[in-house]
Amino acid sequence: MHVSEIYKIALVVLLIVCAVSVNLTKSLLRSVIIFMSYSSIMCLLWILMESPDLAITEAAVGAGISGYLFLVTLKKLRQIDGMDDRAWTDTDPETPSEAFPEGGVSQQRPNGDRKRKRRRAKRKEGGI
Repeated sequence: MHVSEIYKIALVVLLIVCAVSVNLTKSLLRSVIIFMSYSSIMCLLWILMESPDLAITEAAVGAGISGYLFLVTLKKLRQIDGMDDRAWTDTDPETPSEAFPEGGVSQQRPNGDRKRKRRRAKRKEGGI
């Protein structure tokens, strides 16, 4: 067994670990980072298999452009949803029945009215 074969086997094992961990990770940011490392490992495998054109493509598209687009999308989602972890931990009810007493689905986030009121007050004051 040559050294390059041992590297290939080790990289394939890492590739499988990355593929499984992307699916099991609950954090979207961690999933994107693992996906980018998956693409980097795949790039190294293409180099070891003597396919530099595929390695360059995998590095540019898989880890580069796709990873960047995923990160930008996550940032935009956080801005649109107003996801602030501190706000959610303080205002979440303990049970779903407390959140929706009539069994319906709430259309507003907690503290949504407060934020709107603050914005309106700033507009009236001429702050915005």
